[in-house]
Amino acid sequence: MTQVSIIHNPRCSKSRQTLALLEEKGCDIQIIEYLKTPLTQLEIRGILDKLAITPRQLMRTKEDEYKSQGLADIEDDELLLQAMVDTPKLIERPIVLANNRAAIGRPPENVLSIL
Repeated sequence: MTQVSIIHNPRCSKSRQTLALLEEKGCDIQIIEYLKTPLTQLEIRGILDKLAITPRQLMRTKEDEYKSQGLADIEDDELLLQAMVDTPKLIERPIVLANNRAAIGRPPENVLSIL
């Protein structure tokens, strides 16, 4: 049985679909509701490394918080990373971690490649 962690928002349909897919595959799932238990800067860095993307690529750029904080004009990755720590809603979801790899579940089938 594959052990996986899912960075999850139960209010998000893609996140719920991804969780259902993992359950269907018989995975041993650790659910991390990141809005209730925010990720640390170190945890986000680890996810970025596994995904091989920049902080901005992990951000939900259409969120009101992204616009109200003026993040589109910020080039400093450290400031973007801190914005995700301070405002977890900015983090793209769902993210699945398994086998020392990560995948964003958009679409949910994306996560199958790391199981």
